[in-house]
Amino acid sequence: MTKICIIGAGPSGLAQLRAFEQAENSGSEIPEIVCYEKQENWGGLWNFSWRTGTDQAGDTVHNSMYRYLWSNGPKEGLEFADYTFQEHFGKSIASYPPREVLFDYIQGRIKKTNVREKIEFNTLVRDVKYIEDRNVFAVTTRNGKTDSEKTVEFDNVIVASGHFSTPNVPYYEGFEIFNGRILHAHDFRDAREFSDMDILVLGTSYSAEDITSQCWKYGCRSVTVAHRTAPMGFGWPENIKEVPALVKVNERTAFFKDGSSAEFDAIILCTGYKHHFPFLPDDLRLKTANRLACNDLYKGVVWNNNPKLFYLGMQDQWYTFNMFDAQAWYVRDVLMGQIQLPDQKTMDRDPVIRQENEDALEDDYACIRYQGAYVQELINETDYENFNIDAANEAFFQWKKAKKKNIMTFRDQGGLISPMDESTSPAHHTEWKDELDDSMASYMKN
Repeated sequence: MTKICIIGAGPSGLAQLRAFEQAENSGSEIPEIVCYEKQENWGGLWNFSWRTGTDQAGDTVHNSMYRYLWSNGPKEGLEFADYTFQEHFGKSIASYPPREVLFDYIQGRIKKTNVREKIEFNTLVRDVKYIEDRNVFAVTTRNGKTDSEKTVEFDNVIVASGHFSTPNVPYYEGFEIFNGRILHAHDFRDAREFSDMDILVLGTSYSAEDITSQCWKYGCRSVTVAHRTAPMGFGWPENIKEVPALVKVNERTAFFKDGSSAEFDAIILCTGYKHHFPFLPDDLRLKTANRLACNDLYKGVVWNNNPKLFYLGMQDQWYTFNMFDAQAWYVRDVLMGQIQLPDQKTMDRDPVIRQENEDALEDDYACIRYQGAYVQELINETDYENFNIDAANEAFFQWKKAKKKNIMTFRDQGGLISPMDESTSPAHHTEWKDELDDSMASYMKN
């Protein structure tokens, strides 16, 4: 029997386990599956950890989740096609749930299955080698609890370990003598730590946008956001401003490209993440920018240099959970022989064409449509439950417009329509800026 290794039990790895479970429930014989997860529980980034630096086993902390995160995109764009929010919670809920609510939703679908028995928790993948003369992968892991190592052979490997865990940390002149705290968003855990402080945020990513908002909400004195290319351009509150790029720092003072300067208590680097797979050799390792069409992946998932290896969720993302599903169903059907891969030339050309098309996109709205079309393309080739991509796109469009109108109130609004069951989201019962209790109990109260 074919033996398959899945690396990671976050949303992508769980999607792959769910895909095989669905096939088994439909009467198909599925391969033997082992999933390795370095954390103590499933959920990936949504499985919040207070730890930073190293974990209890002495390994690098994988998790980048912070305490008060609320979804910064509409739930209508990430909903599972085969398990809706309404089904899980028994009612319609607002469109931007906190992390605890989303984690509960992710778990709801998977808890109904037997896939947990296929996951080895507290298990770090240390090394993957392809043994060419036998067409197998040798996967070496270490269990953090028993401090023991083993090597197991697999016919296929699916990398689902994500790409929002290894921080990209730039250096600026004077960092070593800055008399305050410098940290990357990966180590940001609690906005209350920065109350009554003047904060400098570097970057214009979603984490820059959200951490800025978080620090404002929980009482920092001011936030200055430095950008290298262009400002985010939102109508920020009076104590938040955007400035051109940082040039250098000296003790407490930061100097910017426009000649201005200011004093700060902390610098938070929202400077992105690296696709980092230290357990893979060069010939198996994905090396790509964070973009909608990754290098060297046929259909965004099949490793062209060795089609026995697959990657899930490696794209820059508008769509998330349901895109991971679409990818997982596609990979499942390749592995079970229901989808035949084309010749090598066609596979190699595929990501090139996708990148050329991506480069021609005009704006974020075009990018959303592009990724929606990619999700639809994969769904059309499998039995994953179809859903209204246009409605999901529209939820993203409405979200972007609401953020542009008021970055601090977009989470308060209702009226988005589920692309799965056409239910309409209510407005949240409390304005986001005033809701300091982000527990599920508080969020779900009428």
